[in-house]
This record gives sequence, C-alpha cells and structure tokens, in this order.
Amino acid sequence: MKVELIQPAADVLFDVPDDVHAEIIALITAVAVDPTTKVSDLAAAFGEWCWLVYTRHGDVVVVLDVGCAR
Repeated sequence: MKVELIQPAADVLFDVPDDVHAEIIALITAVAVDPTTKVSDLAAAFGEWCWLVYTRHGDVVVVLDVGCAR
C-alpha cells in the first residue's frame, strides 16, 4: 500500500510533538493496512487526540488533512 500526504497535511505532521506524531503515524498505518477500508470518497480516522481525513484510490491512500486536539 502506498501512502501520499498532500503538502498541508505533511506540514502539520512534521510540526507536532513526538507523541502526537506517533499517534498520527499509527492512524495512517492502520488505514493503510486495513483491507476492509475501500473508500473512494472522503473518510476519517480518529485516535485518542488526533484525526486524519483521507481517501483511497486503488492501492494508494491519500491523506488530505491531519490534526490534533492537544
């Protein structure tokens, strides 16, 4: 599975504390390896403090937005 982050999402990902970064990476990993996630429209995944908005096109997960409530 290939994961692509659009630039604003990548900017946020690399501008957060390490613990938040780890939670966002865990969300991305969970979405990427879940074979039951077959969305072509927008979808979201939520962790304890963080979220991501993504879409999937075949074998590519495109992360459109990430954020954290901390």
